Amino acid sequence: MSEGPRQRIDKWLFFARAVKSRSLAAKLAQGGQVRVNGIKIDAASRLVGPGDVLTIALERRIAVWRILGCGERRGPAPEAQALYEDISPPPPERAGPLDAAPSPVRGEGRPTKKQRRALQRLTGAHTGFAEEPDS
Repeated sequence: MSEGPRQRIDKWLFFARAVKSRSLAAKLAQGGQVRVNGIKIDAASRLVGPGDVLTIALERRIAVWRILGCGERRGPAPEAQALYEDISPPPPERAGPLDAAPSPVRGEGRPTKKQRRALQRLTGAHTGFAEEPDS
């Protein structure tokens, strides 16, 4: 850790827009979901400053941020992003929805309308509609 301006972790998380409110930031820190320089913390009053590395377990991802400065207020997003450097590893690539769907296996499942009509043409089967009797 480097000497310089220090700030409570809950305030810093709120100013950096990691969470929506300071009380949520305090719960995140007290819940053990934040690590400062690799050490799990359990108090929202823990002081952090420039040079510290935070590992934060957010809802859908894990963020790894290096603190560049302490904030004075919760400002707009560009101001908040200037407080840290995101050094998180890139998320794993996921297969697209079309790639994940299994290909149909021949002979399994219900035939499509096109397949059903082709089968009816081959077998000469009736269409299922009542035919008019020949007079």
